[in-house]
Amino acid sequence: MKKRTRARELALQFLYQADLVNKPLTESDDFLREEERDPETRRFAQRLIDGTLEERDAIDVVIQDVAQNWNISRMAVVDRNVLRLATYELLNCDDIPPKVAINEAIEIGKRYSTQNSGAFINGILDRIMNRHGKGEQKAKIAGAPDAETEA
Repeated sequence: MKKRTRARELALQFLYQADLVNKPLTESDDFLREEERDPETRRFAQRLIDGTLEERDAIDVVIQDVAQNWNISRMAVVDRNVLRLATYELLNCDDIPPKVAINEAIEIGKRYSTQNSGAFINGILDRIMNRHGKGEQKAKIAGAPDAETEA
C-alpha cells in the first residue's frame, strides 16, 4: 500500500473516532505512533488530521452546500469523514491533484463503508471541485465574501 493511501486511512480512522465522541481528540500523535512505524506516513496523516479538524466547521458548510437532499449529520459516519478529509485536501492542499484526492476518497469509501459510497462520495466531491476550484483562497471556504456574492 502506498504511504499516502495508508496515511489517509489512518487519518480517517482518527477522524471517525473524533466524530463518534463528538469532540476533537488530542492524542493523534499517540494513535499514529501506535498504528504506523513509517515517519513520513505519520507526518502526512498528522497534516491531514490537524487540517481537517481545524477546518471542520468550514468544510461541513461546503459539503452541506453541495449535498442536495442530504443533511451532513444524517450521512454515514465513514462517508461524512471521508468527505471531510477529501474536501480538506481539495481546498487546502495545493500539492495534491484534485483527481488524486477524489479517487483516493472513493476507494477508501468503498473499502470502509459500502460499495454505493463510492458513487455518493464522487458526486459530492465533484461538485465541490467544480464549485470551489483548486486555486480558491482558504478564506473563501470559511465564508468570506467574494466578488460574485458582493455584486
